[in-house]
Amino acid sequence: MRKRGYHHGNLRQALVEAALQLIEAKGPTGFTLSEAAKQAGVTPAAVYRHFEGREDLIAEAARQGYEIFADVMQFAYEKGQPSALAAFEATGRAYLAFARKYPGHYIAMFESGVSVNRTPELAAISMRARGVLEQAAAELSAHIPADKRPPASMFSAHIWALSHGVVELFARNSPGTQSPFPPEDLLETGIGVYLRGLGLIDPDS
Repeated sequence: MRKRGYHHGNLRQALVEAALQLIEAKGPTGFTLSEAAKQAGVTPAAVYRHFEGREDLIAEAARQGYEIFADVMQFAYEKGQPSALAAFEATGRAYLAFARKYPGHYIAMFESGVSVNRTPELAAISMRARGVLEQAAAELSAHIPADKRPPASMFSAHIWALSHGVVELFARNSPGTQSPFPPEDLLETGIGVYLRGLGLIDPDS
């Protein structure tokens, strides 16, 4: 059977799409480049014209994931404006929504072991995505007296970690980790506890 014909750009993207499907099905270390090639409908030799190895392929999937993620976070942030509180809370919900909608990208980004510093492009887009949440944190924490205000990078890191924990434990259908509460509720109430602790929302609300 004759392999499908791809021009240079299409073949590269076809391999990324194949990798994303395999990552979802088998995890980031559960497939070979030969499997990705077969999934894309090309010979294994064709893969090496675009990627040196599996980690390079996963890194490109992660880079594309961060592109989507950064846009999703930015959209959520802007949708919450002009309220700094609404904008901040929206970015937390966007994290969970992204993980649900783009599981292959999410795994490549956060669970593959591929460093965000593997390539300058990956590092740059990762920084842009994280920067959206940090900006939202900075604007919200401006309402806290300077001597009681945590650094925006710490503030955003706490919420990032909370969001990531909810995704990992309760939004991925992991065996033995089912929660009696929807992940969205866990995240929203967790952020609420944190913000109350900083005095950013009414303790009685």
